[in-house]
Amino acid sequence: MSIQWTRRARRGTVTLIVAAGLALGAVGCGGGGDDNKPEVTASAPREEGTDPSPQEGQSDEPLAELRGSNGLMLAITSADRDAGGFVTVNGTLKNDGSKSTIVPSALSGNETEIIRNGRSLGGATLVDSKGKKRYYVLRDTDGRPLTTSGLSTIKAGETLAVFMQFPAPPPETAEVTFQLPTFASGTIQISG
Repeated sequence: MSIQWTRRARRGTVTLIVAAGLALGAVGCGGGGDDNKPEVTASAPREEGTDPSPQEGQSDEPLAELRGSNGLMLAITSADRDAGGFVTVNGTLKNDGSKSTIVPSALSGNETEIIRNGRSLGGATLVDSKGKKRYYVLRDTDGRPLTTSGLSTIKAGETLAVFMQFPAPPPETAEVTFQLPTFASGTIQISG
């Protein structure tokens, strides 16, 4: 390749990137000119005494609260089955202790492929007692667990939102036992 060709290619690439940036900026900042629109609010006010609909958020009551080592606590807030054949478990990991704690490496489980990808909640499982099956955290094509990863130290009182994705048990299975190394087990209900 000649030096001139390389320069032209670089100049063309830079021009393309700048044009794309300007186009995105114009779309993002475009007004539409209607100043009479009402401002969007985060949530609509609710009437007293009405129950929240599923669209208004989740229950304040967790499905399960599991205690772990070093003052860690996992509150499971939802376990949702989707049409694709997966169950996503959401929750919060909190340090209830009085000092910072290192997230135990045992939470990643003992599979070499998962350990290679750093600290995560890859050791979590769902157990279907009736179907006599255990469901492990899913992995992507590179072997990374489909769960919160990059966990290291949690300060005292700090809370982290976490998730784990599993293959879904059969539709008739609604109750499973959630297990995570170093934590107590807990029974949770799968919705959906």
